[in-house]
Amino acid sequence: MLQLCAGFVLALIVAVAAPSVDAAESSKPKKKGPSATGIVAGDNRATPVERIKAPLGFRVELVYSVPMAEQGSWINLCTDPKGRILASDQYGGLYRFAPPAAGKTLEPSDIECVPAEIRAVNGMTWAFDALYVTVNDYEGKLANGLYRVTDSDGDDQLDRVELLRAIDARGDHGVHAVIPAADGKSLYVVVGNAGKPVELRGSRVPLCWGEDDLLPRLADPRGFMGTTRAPAGIIYRASPDGKAFEIVSVGLRNCFDAAVDHDGELFTFDADEEADFNTPWFRPTRICHITSGSEFGWRSGAGKRPAWYPDSLPPVIDIGPGSPTGMTFGYGAKFPTKYQQALYALDWSWGRIYAVHLRPAGASCAATKEEFITGAPLPVTDMIVHPGDGAMYFAIGGRKVQSGLYRVTYAGAESTAPTRPLVDESAADARKLRQRLEAFHGHHDPEAVSVAWPYLADDDRFVRWAAWTAIEHQPPATWSDRAFAESDPGKQTAALLALARAAGVDPEHRRPSDPPVDTALQTKLLTTLVAIDPAKLAHDERLVWLRAIEISLHRFGAPEAEQAQRLRERLEPLFPARSREENWLLSDMLVYLQSPRAAVIGMALIDAAATQEEQIEYARSLRKLDAGWTVSTRSAYFRWLLKAAGTYRGGESFRKFIEAIRADALARLSESERAALADVLAEQPLRVSPYEGLAARFAGRPRTEWSLDTLVAAASEGMRHRNFDQGRQMFGAAACFACHRFRDEGGMTGPDLSSAGRRYAPRDLLDQILNPSKEINEQYVPLEIITNDEQAYRGVVVNLTGDSIVINTDPTDPSQRVKIDRKEIASLKPSRLSPMPTGLLAPLTSEEILDLLAYVLSGGDPTHPYFDRATGE
Repeated sequence: MLQLCAGFVLALIVAVAAPSVDAAESSKPKKKGPSATGIVAGDNRATPVERIKAPLGFRVELVYSVPMAEQGSWINLCTDPKGRILASDQYGGLYRFAPPAAGKTLEPSDIECVPAEIRAVNGMTWAFDALYVTVNDYEGKLANGLYRVTDSDGDDQLDRVELLRAIDARGDHGVHAVIPAADGKSLYVVVGNAGKPVELRGSRVPLCWGEDDLLPRLADPRGFMGTTRAPAGIIYRASPDGKAFEIVSVGLRNCFDAAVDHDGELFTFDADEEADFNTPWFRPTRICHITSGSEFGWRSGAGKRPAWYPDSLPPVIDIGPGSPTGMTFGYGAKFPTKYQQALYALDWSWGRIYAVHLRPAGASCAATKEEFITGAPLPVTDMIVHPGDGAMYFAIGGRKVQSGLYRVTYAGAESTAPTRPLVDESAADARKLRQRLEAFHGHHDPEAVSVAWPYLADDDRFVRWAAWTAIEHQPPATWSDRAFAESDPGKQTAALLALARAAGVDPEHRRPSDPPVDTALQTKLLTTLVAIDPAKLAHDERLVWLRAIEISLHRFGAPEAEQAQRLRERLEPLFPARSREENWLLSDMLVYLQSPRAAVIGMALIDAAATQEEQIEYARSLRKLDAGWTVSTRSAYFRWLLKAAGTYRGGESFRKFIEAIRADALARLSESERAALADVLAEQPLRVSPYEGLAARFAGRPRTEWSLDTLVAAASEGMRHRNFDQGRQMFGAAACFACHRFRDEGGMTGPDLSSAGRRYAPRDLLDQILNPSKEINEQYVPLEIITNDEQAYRGVVVNLTGDSIVINTDPTDPSQRVKIDRKEIASLKPSRLSPMPTGLLAPLTSEEILDLLAYVLSGGDPTHPYFDRATGE
């Protein structure tokens, strides 16, 4: 959990019961509640609906506040064939009840305890005339795994429990959801990355997974999942009797639930690793389309694959910080059309239910997100659409917090007639092609190579993936000659990447029984790859080409000296490349090959990079370089490490990652080098704010107190022929990345600006920058706290435990935390001052401001009409 909004905290301090409220009335003035000076017991009252927001026309009702002592804290919901709702207590058993009539609520006497001896149910669904549940028991009282619960004697009571498949898993990252598959013959079982693989009947993911880190990996300094290796974060397809388990997808971190659409396609909401914030390997929570044989690239520590890696798949949409819980489609809801078709994704820590609006995009889809339901506090756990009344029901609870059941209905003017999405013919054809290729997954088929080969370099990434996977499932001996003989460079690079994966063995997965490394095959692979002219490849194809070389080096080991020299000669002229992605791969490989050019170019890239994430990536590579250093470049490298340790900010593991990079670099120094660098090595990091770094960067420049009208006038005439590279540089120089997420970089203590262009006109965005306290997003409002001994604090709440409130007092530094005893709080109120300082644009010229504005409003798209094509290609 990253941080809690001000409303969440105030709601915990004052618990006031309230009737249901229509969203259309939610903007009316409310009477102010009492000024709180301490914690008032909740008295088994769930969050009142006056603290919950929904779109216009939607009505939210609190139908039941769960008495915790008797019925626990609910985390999962489903319906049985009679329309009754089943609910599970995270640390207890199951409950059953009929949904209340419209406008009515439930009483404790309406809730029936299910007699089955089952507990700690994380997922459940009714299928094949039984209740299927997944158990993830924190207290170890029941084996974790997949169970079937049935009525043994026809008395309408679920009382028989069968363990179908035990799954070795633990904690929050263990066994999660169970969902009926679209084929009507099987189930999906979702397991987090702490679940060990089960005995398999088959796998749609080729059994050639690996870590594929060319350089030694930076381990998570906390030791978290330090020994976990692929495959982890698995979605299985299981037979109804639990005897046959097949892997469908791997490389997820900790998705809790999943949902199937009208076309039988599976989607999940995967979790982030908040300790990685502001590192290049951080990946936010995201919606993923789970296709056959998919790999989403989770690895421990710094090994997580970015979305652009060709040997993993990208998300449909990044969501942001949070804790994913339940998911469902809105099918059957008596809602307007777009909400019937939406995919709903629940975020426990931020108290949000997202409506994710999917649209066809080739063989997969694209999406936009909408905050559908928000509240404070609203630790949402699961949601269903009831087949009887067409209402949406959602629960809050988990981790022994107060639980409640809510109903969402629509009473607005739009039609709620049942609808199905319109068919996009071109996308439907692409999806059919992908599914045709997926039919070859998981088994040998003599037709697979000839059918899949034409699509190895397809423009559609999901078609390409399906083709690669079909071929990787076939014995390499049946298609390796074709890979070496292929004349199309795009197809050949893809085939060679597949061959390196299918024929090579990752060193961390090597078993004593594995045959020796085929050095002849590696020589042939590298010789063929070196002969390919990267100038004839498109950008995505160049990434495939580079990754094929990297995996060939990793899986087959260091090449002979002559081969390594030829490889250096091919790669060195390409470094630096135009794109960050190519530089990422080139830097790793040239350091591995000990290229003497890597140091000077790597340091130049660090100096030119706009973001700390990009700088850290090059520094991570250079820590293992011995060749090509001078005293000057070594000194610059260690001074950068001082700057990173003192100025840059990130998650819980951030500073330790920087220390680990420095320790590895120090270990490679000779005694003479240590002596030459003695002064810089003796220096200690100077802790400064990124805003102080901003002042230092523009030292000596005149400051201009820009007015909104002046900049708006400049923008009205000057938003053409902007410079993309300078806009990105200014986003970093003005310390925007310190707090704001933008695309795949930046902080999390301010609103995500990736989609700002869809929300703001130039005037609106400029107004927000120049007058940050004019309107503050409630989610990021700091609190002003005064304790009984008159100590004053200002910050954002990041944790609540027992009687303790932990606040972050510096939005640019997650480590700056203060713990306060809630009983000692004399006053607490939202601040009227934004954590974003004023005057950030004062050191910039008008041209730099317009480039910055264009960069943000374009969504970081260098092809946007704002920019000259000569920049940012």
